[in-house]
Amino acid sequence: MPYIEWSDSFSVKVKEIDDQHKKLIGMINKLHDAMLANRGREVQAEIIFEMLEYVSYHFTTEEKYMSSFAYPGYEAHKREHLEFAAEVADLKARIDRGALILSIMPLSLLRDWLQNHILGTDMKYSDLFNSKGLK
Repeated sequence: MPYIEWSDSFSVKVKEIDDQHKKLIGMINKLHDAMLANRGREVQAEIIFEMLEYVSYHFTTEEKYMSSFAYPGYEAHKREHLEFAAEVADLKARIDRGALILSIMPLSLLRDWLQNHILGTDMKYSDLFNSKGLK
Protein backbone atom coordinates (compact mmCIF):
# COMPACT_ATOMS: atom_id res chain seq x y z
CA MET A 1 0.00 0.00 0.00
CA PRO A 2 1.37 3.46 -0.89
CA TYR A 3 2.57 5.70 1.91
CA ILE A 4 0.70 8.57 0.29
CA GLU A 5 -1.99 7.91 -2.27
CA TRP A 6 -3.10 10.35 -4.94
CA SER A 7 -6.73 11.32 -4.70
CA ASP A 8 -8.88 13.92 -6.41
CA SER A 9 -8.61 16.05 -3.27
CA PHE A 10 -5.00 16.77 -4.33
CA SER A 11 -6.01 18.00 -7.78
CA VAL A 12 -5.48 21.67 -8.57
CA LYS A 13 -7.36 20.95 -11.82
CA VAL A 14 -4.32 21.70 -13.98
CA LYS A 15 -3.09 18.49 -15.60
CA GLU A 16 0.54 19.61 -15.94
CA ILE A 17 0.80 20.48 -12.24
CA ASP A 18 -1.24 17.48 -11.09
CA ASP A 19 1.13 15.22 -13.05
CA GLN A 20 4.11 16.86 -11.36
CA HIS A 21 2.51 16.41 -7.94
CA LYS A 22 1.90 12.73 -8.79
CA LYS A 23 5.59 12.33 -9.63
CA LEU A 24 6.58 13.85 -6.28
CA ILE A 25 4.17 11.50 -4.50
CA GLY A 26 5.74 8.62 -6.43
CA MET A 27 9.19 9.58 -5.15
CA ILE A 28 7.93 9.57 -1.58
CA ASN A 29 6.32 6.17 -2.10
CA LYS A 30 9.55 4.82 -3.61
CA LEU A 31 11.44 5.88 -0.48
CA HIS A 32 8.77 4.29 1.71
CA ASP A 33 8.88 1.00 -0.22
CA ALA A 34 12.68 0.93 0.08
CA MET A 35 12.46 1.54 3.79
CA LEU A 36 10.02 -1.36 4.21
CA ALA A 37 12.43 -3.59 2.28
CA ASN A 38 15.35 -2.48 4.52
CA ARG A 39 16.90 -0.64 1.58
CA GLY A 40 16.02 2.85 2.84
CA ARG A 41 19.59 3.99 3.38
CA GLU A 42 20.81 3.04 -0.09
CA VAL A 43 17.78 4.50 -1.87
CA GLN A 44 17.48 7.54 0.37
CA ALA A 45 20.33 9.48 -1.25
CA GLU A 46 19.12 8.71 -4.77
CA ILE A 47 15.58 9.90 -4.05
CA ILE A 48 16.63 13.02 -2.13
CA PHE A 49 18.94 14.01 -5.02
CA GLU A 50 16.20 13.33 -7.57
CA MET A 51 13.67 15.25 -5.51
CA LEU A 52 15.97 18.26 -5.15
CA GLU A 53 16.24 18.49 -8.93
CA TYR A 54 12.56 17.82 -9.55
CA VAL A 55 11.19 20.31 -7.04
CA SER A 56 13.22 23.01 -8.77
CA TYR A 57 11.56 22.09 -12.07
CA HIS A 58 8.12 21.86 -10.47
CA PHE A 59 8.43 25.12 -8.54
CA THR A 60 9.56 26.90 -11.70
CA THR A 61 6.41 25.68 -13.46
CA GLU A 62 4.09 26.97 -10.73
CA GLU A 63 5.95 30.25 -10.34
CA LYS A 64 5.92 30.88 -14.09
CA TYR A 65 2.13 30.70 -14.12
CA MET A 66 1.75 32.70 -10.91
CA SER A 67 3.93 35.47 -12.33
CA SER A 68 2.26 35.58 -15.73
CA PHE A 69 -1.24 35.61 -14.18
CA ALA A 70 -0.32 38.21 -11.52
CA TYR A 71 -1.26 35.81 -8.74
CA PRO A 72 -1.61 37.92 -5.57
CA GLY A 73 -0.08 35.24 -3.32
CA TYR A 74 3.01 34.81 -5.47
CA GLU A 75 5.64 36.12 -3.02
CA ALA A 76 4.39 34.07 -0.05
CA HIS A 77 4.05 30.98 -2.22
CA LYS A 78 7.54 31.40 -3.62
CA ARG A 79 8.89 31.79 -0.07
CA GLU A 80 7.36 28.40 0.83
CA HIS A 81 9.07 26.89 -2.19
CA LEU A 82 12.43 28.36 -1.19
CA GLU A 83 12.08 27.09 2.39
CA PHE A 84 11.23 23.57 1.26
CA ALA A 85 14.03 23.51 -1.31
CA ALA A 86 16.42 24.58 1.46
CA GLU A 87 15.21 21.71 3.68
CA VAL A 88 15.72 19.18 0.90
CA ALA A 89 19.15 20.69 0.12
CA ASP A 90 20.03 20.33 3.82
CA LEU A 91 19.05 16.66 3.71
CA LYS A 92 21.22 16.22 0.62
CA ALA A 93 24.17 17.94 2.31
CA ARG A 94 23.83 15.71 5.37
CA ILE A 95 23.76 12.63 3.17
CA ASP A 96 26.80 13.91 1.24
CA ARG A 97 28.67 14.23 4.55
CA GLY A 98 27.79 10.64 5.35
CA ALA A 99 25.42 11.49 8.17
CA LEU A 100 23.01 8.77 9.12
CA ILE A 101 19.48 9.93 8.47
CA LEU A 102 16.73 7.56 9.44
CA SER A 103 14.45 7.04 6.47
CA ILE A 104 11.34 7.89 8.44
CA MET A 105 12.61 11.43 9.04
CA PRO A 106 12.90 12.55 5.42
CA LEU A 107 9.88 10.46 4.54
CA SER A 108 7.69 12.25 7.09
CA LEU A 109 9.10 15.66 6.17
CA LEU A 110 8.44 15.12 2.47
CA ARG A 111 4.97 13.66 2.96
CA ASP A 112 3.79 16.26 5.45
CA TRP A 113 5.12 19.20 3.48
CA LEU A 114 3.72 17.98 0.17
CA GLN A 115 0.27 17.22 1.55
CA ASN A 116 0.04 20.51 3.43
CA HIS A 117 1.41 22.52 0.51
CA ILE A 118 -0.86 21.00 -2.13
CA LEU A 119 -4.01 20.96 0.00
CA GLY A 120 -3.40 24.42 1.45
CA THR A 121 -1.16 26.71 -0.56
CA ASP A 122 -1.52 25.25 -4.07
CA MET A 123 -5.31 25.09 -3.91
CA LYS A 124 -5.38 28.88 -3.58
CA TYR A 125 -4.20 29.37 -7.18
CA SER A 126 -6.39 26.70 -8.73
CA ASP A 127 -9.37 28.90 -9.64
CA LEU A 128 -7.17 31.64 -11.10
CA PHE A 129 -5.16 29.20 -13.22
CA ASN A 130 -8.38 27.57 -14.45
CA SER A 131 -9.92 30.96 -15.26
CA LYS A 132 -6.85 31.71 -17.43
CA GLY A 133 -7.43 28.55 -19.44
CA LEU A 134 -5.12 26.10 -17.69
CA LYS A 135 -6.82 22.74 -17.35
